[in-house]
Amino acid sequence: MPLNILKIPSMDKNEYDAFIRKRYLSKIAFKGDYPYIAPFLYVFDGEFIYFLSTMYGKKVDLLKQNPQVAVEIEDYESDMSRYCFVTLQGQINEVNDEGEKLKVRKMFTKMIKDKNLSCNILAALGHSPEDPLESLLKEERSFVWKLTDVKEIVALKNS
Repeated sequence: MPLNILKIPSMDKNEYDAFIRKRYLSKIAFKGDYPYIAPFLYVFDGEFIYFLSTMYGKKVDLLKQNPQVAVEIEDYESDMSRYCFVTLQGQINEVNDEGEKLKVRKMFTKMIKDKNLSCNILAALGHSPEDPLESLLKEERSFVWKLTDVKEIVALKNS
């Protein structure tokens, strides 16, 4: 007799867009000799997910070798009574357009203020925690990355 396996329900596009918009922390899996996973703050403009990163580190080397990544955004209760996640497979590319970079940096500044995040987060963006938040707009100490060419989206929830 075959097992009756319950599948986790999928989110539709409106649901996962709203889910992505509410969150701000992701995990990115990079290709290398072994998979490499790192946490990243992100912002979502309704079309693209953007990331800021320091201008050094393993992630930069791996992206130069291969821009294909998997991005995961998740949320759950500590007792796992409710959980949901979105995984997007695509490419991360550096944003070079000055206007787009400034737009993204403004989105990050607003998100950090709106979410009342600690100034310590600035260290992950190439700045000192003692720097004013507006230094994100005035000094380019971080790369601006954009998730593009998304090939697959898996968006699941248990509630």
